Amino acid sequence: MKNELKLISGEGTSVSAECPEPESPDDSALLDAYSRAVIDASERVSSSVVNISVTQKGSQRARVSPGGEPTGSGSGVVIAGDGFILTNSHVVQDARLVEVTIPDGTVCRADVVGDDPDSDLAVVRISAPGLVPATLGDSRTLKVGQLVVAVGNPYGFQCSVTAGVVSALGRSLRSSTGRLIDNVIQTDAALNPGNSGGPLVDSSGRVIGINTAIILPAQGICFAIAVNTARFVATRLMKDGRIRRGYLGLAGQSAPVHRRVMRYFDLPRETGFLVTSVETDGPGRKAGFLPGDVIIAFDGCPVGGIDELHQLLTEERIGRCVVVQVIRRTKKLDFDVTPEDKGAPASMPAAR
Repeated sequence: MKNELKLISGEGTSVSAECPEPESPDDSALLDAYSRAVIDASERVSSSVVNISVTQKGSQRARVSPGGEPTGSGSGVVIAGDGFILTNSHVVQDARLVEVTIPDGTVCRADVVGDDPDSDLAVVRISAPGLVPATLGDSRTLKVGQLVVAVGNPYGFQCSVTAGVVSALGRSLRSSTGRLIDNVIQTDAALNPGNSGGPLVDSSGRVIGINTAIILPAQGICFAIAVNTARFVATRLMKDGRIRRGYLGLAGQSAPVHRRVMRYFDLPRETGFLVTSVETDGPGRKAGFLPGDVIIAFDGCPVGGIDELHQLLTEERIGRCVVVQVIRRTKKLDFDVTPEDKGAPASMPAAR
C-alpha cells in the first residue's frame, strides 16, 4: 500500500498526494562481498585440508581391523606436494597408528616425521598422488579485525568452514610441556574438537595460522599458532625430526626476588627463576646449582622467570659455555654452565 500525504490548501480543502515508500538500505552488495571472500578463501585451501585419525599406544580401543574405531581425530594441512602434512602435536602424540583421509576420500597410512610438544606442532607424511599444498602467508602482516577463515573437521564433519576476525595478536599460550608459545593469534572463528591442526587462512586463502586451542566454556575465544612459527618448526621437523633446544636439567618456577636483594644488587627484574630441583648428572648439577637458587641472568640477558629462561635456551647456545647469574640467599654468584641438546625428561617435575 502506498503512503498518502494529505495537504491542507488555503481554502481548507484537503489534497491527497502520493509519496514513495521509504527505501530500506541495500546490504546485498556488502553481504555478497563478504560471502565471496569467505567462499574464495575456503575454496583455495579446502583441497589441502585433511582429516587425521589416530589410534594411541596402549588404547583399549586400538584398531585391529578396518572397521575399528580410532581413539582421536584432528585436522591437518598439506604443506608439500610430496606428502608432508602439518598438524598439532597433541593430535598425533603417543600415536600407534595414524591415518589420513585426503579430500577425495582416500585413506592413507601416515608416518610421524617429527613432533614438537613445546610448540604443539607436528609433521606427518603420506604417500598419495595429486596432493595440493596450501600457500603459506606471513603472520607479521596480520591486523586486528582482519577477516579470517578456519577450515577443519570438527567432530568428524569433514571440511567444515567457519569465519571470523583476528581478535588479538601477540597472545601467549602454554603448551602441554609447560613452555610458553609466543605470538599466538586469537580469533573468534568458531573452533571445536577436531579443528586442531587445521589451517586458519586470510581472505586470499593463505595459511596464517594453525588452529590449536579453545577456551571453554567461553565462546569465541580461540587460538591459532602463527604461521611464521609453524613454518620454522615444520622446516626443522622435516629436516631433523625434532627441534633442538638447550637443556639445563633444572626444574622450578617463577618467583619474586627479595626487595632488599633487588635494590642492593640493582637488579633489572623483580622476579627470577627459582630452582626447585636439580637432575642428577645434568648440566645444572655439574655447574653447581642447588635447590633454592634464583637465576636472575643467563648469558648476559636478564631472567624474570621460567618463560624468559626457556626463550634463551636456543639451539645456538647448545654446547657453548655461558655464564648464569644466581642469587643464593644474599649472595650473587656466577656459574659457568654448558646447555645440552636434550628435551625435557619425563622424570623431572613439570615446571610451573
